[in-house]
Amino acid sequence: MSEPVDGVGKPRLMGVNHVALEIGDLDSALAFYGAIFTFTLRGRAEGMAFLDMGDQFLALVETAAASARPADFRPEGHFGLVVDDRSQAKTLAEAAGARLIQGAFLDFLDPWGNRIEVVQYADVQFTKAPAVLAGMGLSIGKTEEARGQLVDKGMPLGTDR
Repeated sequence: MSEPVDGVGKPRLMGVNHVALEIGDLDSALAFYGAIFTFTLRGRAEGMAFLDMGDQFLALVETAAASARPADFRPEGHFGLVVDDRSQAKTLAEAAGARLIQGAFLDFLDPWGNRIEVVQYADVQFTKAPAVLAGMGLSIGKTEEARGQLVDKGMPLGTDR
């Protein structure tokens, strides 16, 4: 197991509670993301919507800046969403008009230029607690490679996952 980088007296990073995306139109963004992903709307406020991901959420925030971005806007960074079926996400992203980015990964740009990478739950180290998976109505396991990566970090999963 690797040691924390300069971990003395500092809070330890434990995960991501949410990511906020700037979008130009809230209803259009809900329609776009709803065409690709199944989600529960956690809540909505003036110019904002919160897409539930179990114990995390994706915040969509309507801004004038996002509306003013040029069509060829490409951000430097990206973030990754974890799904139960990556190939279906690719098919639906194409159908929704997402601009796919060529490469070894499934990356696409939403209509406001936000870059999203989509990874499959079974293939990555990211895990949800069994109670969270059950609450989301999911029963899903990990590949041997992902399980091995977790074991290498001292984080083995139970035999059922």
